[in-house]
Amino acid sequence: MKTPCIICVAITGSVPKTSHNPAVPVTVTQQIESTHAAFEAGAAIAHCHVRDAHENPTSDPGLFAKLKEGIEKHCPGMIIQLSTGGRSGAGLERGGMLPLCPDMASLSVGSNNFPTRVYENAPELIDWLASEMISYDIKPEIEAFDLSHIFQAKKMVMDGRLKGPPYVQFVMGVKNAMPADKEVFDFYVRTFHRLFGETAPWCAAGVGAHQIEVNEWAIAAGGHTRTGLEDNIKLDKTTLAPSNAALVERTVELCKRYDRPVASSAAAREILGLKSHPASS
Repeated sequence: MKTPCIICVAITGSVPKTSHNPAVPVTVTQQIESTHAAFEAGAAIAHCHVRDAHENPTSDPGLFAKLKEGIEKHCPGMIIQLSTGGRSGAGLERGGMLPLCPDMASLSVGSNNFPTRVYENAPELIDWLASEMISYDIKPEIEAFDLSHIFQAKKMVMDGRLKGPPYVQFVMGVKNAMPADKEVFDFYVRTFHRLFGETAPWCAAGVGAHQIEVNEWAIAAGGHTRTGLEDNIKLDKTTLAPSNAALVERTVELCKRYDRPVASSAAAREILGLKSHPASS
């Protein structure tokens, strides 16, 4: 049997608002409900951001705590991954939610350009976030927006700043960063396996209209993939996605096309080397 495909659902992010798509969940209650539907549709990981009362991104640990509690209650066993991304805060506040001890947290290990700004990740902040994740036994997901980030992850494993092998996600299609290009994708996969071994798990995410094609590339290549309203608010050029669950369902159909079983939360935990959860299945 082929390796089950882990589907991560990025439920909210920092950019899309309800004015862009009414289905974007911005309150904690909406996020819990949307995550539950995506979990039922086949998502094993919830990648989480939180918003303030004006839909603006924040790193508020209190909101993260309520969201984590709700997902644990309504999506038993689902892997909870909290974002330490730079749109939600500055400096050490980006890691203020890590004492909540989620299963995973995102970690950007280098800087790059975004559409209208520099996504800055200073070396000292990267090292502090990585050390906090080790302290709280949190598995990082390395968000690779550039080739150098994959090599930096390898260096951090070699010198003990990360526990290896890491789970690396190729983020493709962000304007001014890594393009969604199939030859580039294939090179990134080969490079990852050369650095971390043929059996190390990896993931890929496509932004905007590139979401579905990057989903397909990753599934076909034996990797794992991410979908959700954070990255893409449409089903096609003219149709807004009605929910996170709808995007997960579309990804599940791709798994069927390539004869990839969809990983349960228990299978995903085993693949990623996470502690088992009594309620996962």
